[in-house]
Amino acid sequence: MAKLSNDELLDVFKEMTLLELSAFVKQFEETFEVTAAAPVAMAGPAGPGAAAAEVEEQDEFDVVLESAGDKKIQVIKVVREVVSGLGLKEAKELVESAPKAILEKVAKDAAEAAKEKLEAAGAKITVK
Repeated sequence: MAKLSNDELLDVFKEMTLLELSAFVKQFEETFEVTAAAPVAMAGPAGPGAAAAEVEEQDEFDVVLESAGDKKIQVIKVVREVVSGLGLKEAKELVESAPKAILEKVAKDAAEAAKEKLEAAGAKITVK
C-alpha cells in the first residue's frame, strides 16, 4: 500500500460526507483505542455536565465538624492532634462552634485520615 502524505489524506477527507467521516473517526478510535474528543480544557462553554466531571477530579477537600457528639473532650483532643498549632482554648472554641470547617483544601488521604480519627472519637464529620 502506498503511503499517503498529510495533504493527500486531507484531500480524501474533504471528499467524504460528514456521515462517512464520522464513521471513519469511530472506526479509527476503535482500531487504535484512542479518542478524538477534545480535552475538557479545550471544550466550549461549560454546561451542567462539566460540573459533575470537575467534582470527580477534585483534589482538595474540606473536613467539616458537624457535631462533637457525646464525647466532646475526646473530640477536642483529636482536633488538637489533627490541626497543627492549635491550643486547648482554640480547639475547644472550634468544637463548640460546630458546624465548622476544621481542615480546608487538604489532600484526599489527609481528609480521610482526619475523618476516621474524629469519627473514632465520637464526632460527626463531613468531607466536602
